Amino acid sequence: MSQQPFTPPEIKKSAYHCPCCGAYSAQLWGKAYASRGNNSGQIKTDEITIGWCIHCKSNTIWVDKELVYPEARQAPLPNEDLPEDIKVDYEEAVLIIGRSLRGAAALLRLCIQKLCKHLGESGKNINNDIAELVKKGLNPTIQKSLDIVRVVGNEAVHPGTIDIKDNPKTSIILCQLINIIADGMITQPKMIEGLYSSLPEEKRDQIKKRDQ
Repeated sequence: MSQQPFTPPEIKKSAYHCPCCGAYSAQLWGKAYASRGNNSGQIKTDEITIGWCIHCKSNTIWVDKELVYPEARQAPLPNEDLPEDIKVDYEEAVLIIGRSLRGAAALLRLCIQKLCKHLGESGKNINNDIAELVKKGLNPTIQKSLDIVRVVGNEAVHPGTIDIKDNPKTSIILCQLINIIADGMITQPKMIEGLYSSLPEEKRDQIKKRDQ
């Protein structure tokens, strides 16, 4: 079953990825009103919308269609198998997506650089590291994902032909690609190795003899 694509919070949407728990969940909605005065003494009435997450039972608060609590999460949670230092950079990128798309893209490029080092490469030149991974049999889909994050991240730091400010969704897509890369290069091998290790030792010995 394919994973639900990240869906950011949107007022009165029937379901999205909850900014409280991170799960894709149905939402219930209700209304409230609050009056306040301004400098001229006039009374302004704000329309307040309350969202309720079916999954975690937490509330979101929206004032005049803008989410004010909690802070909206603009991208999916990082893959659990990412190294902790990469998760820190990833989360920092997510926090600034709404304020600096270029900064977020640069941080996600740094995630790729660190990930290549985690996978045994030098971590000094991402392009060379990807080339080395390709020589070792890197899945072409993962290679393309790495290069997308690398190129867009480079363009965010140095003047180039891609202006990510024209497409706010670019940084969210880069986050999704980081998770795809981590799933293909860390999570899946980890799961398969665990299953293989669970086979009887005599069966694993037979497989080793077969492959020699």
